[in-house]
Amino acid sequence: MQITRHPNNPIVVPGLFEWRKVTVFNPAVIIDNDKFYMIERTAGSLTPCKNFLGLLESDDGVNFTHVKDEPIVTPDMLGFPYGSVQDPRIVKIDDTFYLNYALRPCAMNYYPTGAGIPERSIPQYPDGWGEKEEHWLTRSGIMTSKDLIHWEYLCDTTPLEINDRDNILFPEKINGRYALLRRPEEYVGEAYGTEKAAMWISYSDDLINWDEPKLLAKAENQSWESKKIGGSTPPVRTDKGWLVLYHGVDSNTVYRVGALLLDLDNPEKVIARTNNFIMEPETYYEKFGFQIPNVIFPTGNVVKDGLLYIYYGVTDTAIALATVPLDELVEYILNEPQ
Repeated sequence: MQITRHPNNPIVVPGLFEWRKVTVFNPAVIIDNDKFYMIERTAGSLTPCKNFLGLLESDDGVNFTHVKDEPIVTPDMLGFPYGSVQDPRIVKIDDTFYLNYALRPCAMNYYPTGAGIPERSIPQYPDGWGEKEEHWLTRSGIMTSKDLIHWEYLCDTTPLEINDRDNILFPEKINGRYALLRRPEEYVGEAYGTEKAAMWISYSDDLINWDEPKLLAKAENQSWESKKIGGSTPPVRTDKGWLVLYHGVDSNTVYRVGALLLDLDNPEKVIARTNNFIMEPETYYEKFGFQIPNVIFPTGNVVKDGLLYIYYGVTDTAIALATVPLDELVEYILNEPQ
């Protein structure tokens, strides 16, 4: 199996506007009316690293231009003037777009070292912001839109007293219920059945009230995912099951990509899972950047003419694209060489 990186990579880079002059990464992508739409995560500064979401469009999935010269979602819109809105994922159910996002109520300062996770410090904010522990935890939620430009807050999908990100909606109801992937970082230990942060799944009748999550997949013995795993891209329906790309992090904080196939009618059942990663940092733009070296982090995927387009953040700095025939990837997951 060969996943092909696009020769124009990285296809989206920082600059152009003040709110994205430092970094753009980890995008949500969807095809609507035959056009590709990308929602990018951006920052105009690392101190503090306040993140925004911008909207771009493309006819070919490669060459993107901005729909607006200002963000479509800001933490201020969600009631957090010093916060950071991060890592969007998008699906469309019926005539409504649903945007999963992660949000930290207060943005931190980041000081890249070139050797892993940046050093950080806590800024001083006015009016009591930053004084509560919950201001530094990452919650997740859903926003809705009819046109991809105007967004409304719908709900929090996670408790506010824990760190929970990588929340991803399935693109359709399953057995009449909405389904959601999660990655609660505090759900570790014997009582939770996993010693590392893992992938969980939850259900809802109305998108507002969510069942207690169930453990779906945890870090196995492979060294490339020894630190933690989490969901990456919205599930893609195939005739063999739901295809879900996930990320694994090793002890050196290198981010790689694996894949799962989940049962179409019971997505708690893992049909197949890659033992080895299917992507790892190889190119210069995947190994070196403004923030974290050696990071491939997919957050968007779409299918067009049988080809899976994988959109991924690189080194928390820019956005890249890789493609693979969907059927080939599914067959590889089912029959991975040992």
